Amino acid sequence: MSRPARFTRGHTDDLMSFLAAAPSPYHAVAAAASRLERAGFRRVEETDPWTGPADSADSQGSADGPGGRYVVRGGAIIAWYVPEGVSPATPFRIIGAHTDSPNLRVKPVPDTGAHGWRQIAVEIYGGALLNTWLDRDLGLSGRLSMRDGTTRLFAVDRPLLRVPQLAVHLDRTVNSEGLKLDKQRHMTPVWGLGDAREGDLLAYVAGKTNAAVEEITGWDLMAHSVEPPAYLGRDQELVAGPRMDNLLSVHAGTAALVSAAADGEDLPYIPVLAAFDHEENGSQSDTGADGPLLGSVLERSVFARGGTYEERARAFAGSVCLSSDTGHAVHPNYAERHEPGHHPMPNGGPILKVNVNQRYATDGVGRSVFVRACERAGVEWQAFVSHNSMPCGTTIGPITAARHGIATVDAGVAILSMHSARELCGAEDPPMLAAVMRAFLEV
Repeated sequence: MSRPARFTRGHTDDLMSFLAAAPSPYHAVAAAASRLERAGFRRVEETDPWTGPADSADSQGSADGPGGRYVVRGGAIIAWYVPEGVSPATPFRIIGAHTDSPNLRVKPVPDTGAHGWRQIAVEIYGGALLNTWLDRDLGLSGRLSMRDGTTRLFAVDRPLLRVPQLAVHLDRTVNSEGLKLDKQRHMTPVWGLGDAREGDLLAYVAGKTNAAVEEITGWDLMAHSVEPPAYLGRDQELVAGPRMDNLLSVHAGTAALVSAAADGEDLPYIPVLAAFDHEENGSQSDTGADGPLLGSVLERSVFARGGTYEERARAFAGSVCLSSDTGHAVHPNYAERHEPGHHPMPNGGPILKVNVNQRYATDGVGRSVFVRACERAGVEWQAFVSHNSMPCGTTIGPITAARHGIATVDAGVAILSMHSARELCGAEDPPMLAAVMRAFLEV
C-alpha cells in the first residue's frame, strides 16, 4: 500500500523539530498551539462564555460557530474543528495522546550538594529508565509561576546538569551483576563546584528570564536531554530522539487535525485532538485523562451550539476515540520477551494494541474502525499484544472509555527503548500514523 502524499518524509523532519522544541509538556502544548494558530485555529478561554461574543481580549471568538478552536490548561491541550452545517448531536472523532514523559523533576528545595559539588535535588517522574539518564548532558525546562498570576515558559537548552555514573574501577561487579541505582542517592545531578549553599538555582533561573527572584513564586522544572533528534542507520531509516513517548502521537494528531480542518466542509464528524498531561503517573489530575477536562470541553461545545443534554448524550454515544501511544517493537536482543506471532517492526505501519484485561481499550468494534482507517489511508498495520508472562502497560484509552462512555481503540507506533531518555522508531512510521489518524477522523 502507498502512503497519501500529504504525509511524507517531511512529516518526520517536522516531528524532529517538534521534539526539539518541546522539552517539557508546557513547551509541547505551546508548539502544538503554534501549529494550530497558523492553520487558523483560535484559543478559547475556559473562563469565558462560549456563546456569543467573547469577553476576553485573549480569546479570538466564541465557540458556538464553525471553525477551529483550542483550550490550553497547563500541560494539556484540547483542540477541535466544527464544520459548517453540523448539528449539536453530531458525534466527535477524538485523537487522544499525552504530553508528558518520564524524567527528573526539580524538588521544592532545589539546592543541594556534597564534598565540594553543587547539585540539584530531583524527584523521579514516571517510570524512567534510570540508567539512560547517566552521563548525559542535560538542560533544564518547564514553567514558572509569577507573583502577578501569570506563567512563563523556561528552557536552558545547553549542557547544564549531569548525573555522573560511578567508574567501573569503583564498582567492579557492575558488568557481571548489573547496575543497581538508588533513586534517592544516585540520581542527583551535578551542576558545578563549590558550596552547595551558593548554588541558588532560583537565582539562576530568574537571571535567565530577566525577572527578580521574588517575582517567581512557583515552578515546575525538569531536566531534559540536549542531544537533538537525528536520523540513524545505514540508510537513515530510523529516528533517535527524546520524548517520542508520546510527543510522536501529539505531533501526528496535530497534523491530522490541521489537515482535517483544511477539508472541513466534507467532514461527517467533529474532529478533536486531546493531549493530556500526567499519563506517566496515572492521569489523575486536572490536566490528566482521568480528570474532567475533555468531558467539560465536549459538553460545552455541544451546549454552545444550542444543544440539549439529550443531544450531548447522542453525540457522546456516536463518538469514537483513537488513543494513540507508542508500543513495543520486537527487540532483536530480547525477542523472548515478546509474544510469538506478534513482533511489530519499525516502518511496518501503526500497531493495534490489544489486551483482553482492558489495559488497552480495543475490542472487535474498535478494531474494525481502525482497520477501515488504515484501508482508507492506504497504510499497512500491525498487531501488538503482550507476552502472557509479562505485565501489560496501559494508556489513556481505558480511562477515556470508562470516564466518558466513549468507544475507544488503542493504537500507536512501535518503538525501542521506551521510557529511555532517548528512544528509537522507524522514520516512515510517523507519517503513516498521521495518515491513519487523518482517515480516522472521517470513517
